Amino acid sequence: MRGDEDAPASPQEERTIFGTDGVRGLANSGAMTPQSILRLGMAVGRYFRNGEHRHRVVIGKDTRLSGYMIEPALTAGFAASGMDVFLLGPLPTPAMAILTRSLRADLGVMISASHNPYHDNGVKFFGPDGYKLSDAAELEIERLMAQDASEGLAAPSDLGRVKRIDDAGARYIEFAKNAFPRGLSLDGLRIVIDCANGAAYKVAPTVLWELGADVIKIGVEPNGFNINQDCGSTSTKALQKAVGEYRADIGIALDGDADRVVICDEKGRSVDGDQVLALIARSLKNRNELKGGGIVSTIMANLGLERHLASNGLRLERTKVGDRYVVETMRAKGMNVGGEPSGHIILSDYSTTGDGLVTALQLLAFVVGEKTRVSEACRVFEPVPQASRNVRAQSVALLENANVKAAIAAGESRLGKNGRVVIRKSGTEPLIRVMAEGEDRKLVAAIVDDICEAIEKAKG
Repeated sequence: MRGDEDAPASPQEERTIFGTDGVRGLANSGAMTPQSILRLGMAVGRYFRNGEHRHRVVIGKDTRLSGYMIEPALTAGFAASGMDVFLLGPLPTPAMAILTRSLRADLGVMISASHNPYHDNGVKFFGPDGYKLSDAAELEIERLMAQDASEGLAAPSDLGRVKRIDDAGARYIEFAKNAFPRGLSLDGLRIVIDCANGAAYKVAPTVLWELGADVIKIGVEPNGFNINQDCGSTSTKALQKAVGEYRADIGIALDGDADRVVICDEKGRSVDGDQVLALIARSLKNRNELKGGGIVSTIMANLGLERHLASNGLRLERTKVGDRYVVETMRAKGMNVGGEPSGHIILSDYSTTGDGLVTALQLLAFVVGEKTRVSEACRVFEPVPQASRNVRAQSVALLENANVKAAIAAGESRLGKNGRVVIRKSGTEPLIRVMAEGEDRKLVAAIVDDICEAIEKAKG
């Protein structure tokens, strides 16, 4: 099967600036130049102006060097459209979703390229309800960007004002602490937290320490260049090493904007998002707090998760890749747990978007409450063998090549009903992602290799 990001009739295909998670690209190039960002800010400001009240937008960012360029460009665009701007500084993406609502803003903005290297950056938008924008809203914003830039500008007397908010981090710290059950404490637990030299480098260790843990913090020295560099959720070697050296009970790795998390147990082994989803689903079901009769994940979720849920009378609703689509399905189906294998977990009882720290706190609450070890708690089901590779490519047109189609069809035939092949274009990088899963690990790996080889040959 193919990931339906690329289906011809989808609004996702029609967009040229927005991707699966806002606007993203190489800093100071293409959509990430000051000129482009200024136009983006003006168009978004125009889109969100509704009524005669003073409109406000809150802006947060991660620790990339290019944030110093993008933040003022966005600020100018919003002020030019008549919106008051509140600058919150480095904060996790989930904090922006929360503060957009608590500060009664018309719009929330996060400047981040999430798990990407420092040379990329991006802009994510949240509506006044704290949810990311719909495809339709993004399409309309792109239409406004294509119009004359002078349209929709505020009169001189209506220009926006700009103010910096100094206590935004403290507000998020209190929110995160309140997501941990009262009556429980992290006292006696030794926790290694890797903040990826990113947006949570101050707030995450503080939350864990104030809840009683002995905290060893790494990835907390951002310099503008080292975000996600050999650290964080995309590179857990440093975390695993620290867990062993300090004999920690758990390791927690966040990504650059802290909306996803990878857990490391006390033995130094990484735990993927599917196991965390299964654990949280089981815990909530046992407390009669799981809503909608199951959970939501993407086409990339392991078959083992689906089978485990089914054996417990729960269903797995699959979506295309992207937390936005997971959230949309959760809202439509009345479910309160969703996420992705990458560790992007959405718990709608707490937040409208993924929150790596809050997810880790729910896992820690289970470990403390059940008096168990992380390694025991996080081995909920036996995963089906899965293999994946990326092929660098600018276009999915390669998938229409006869040899590529033949390789995909052959792989699907060899796996039969007990496996899957998923081919999709990355929404954040020029990559085609190839994944297969089935009962035979060697067969799965061979199928992925065959398909990737066919795609490489089709590139010429």
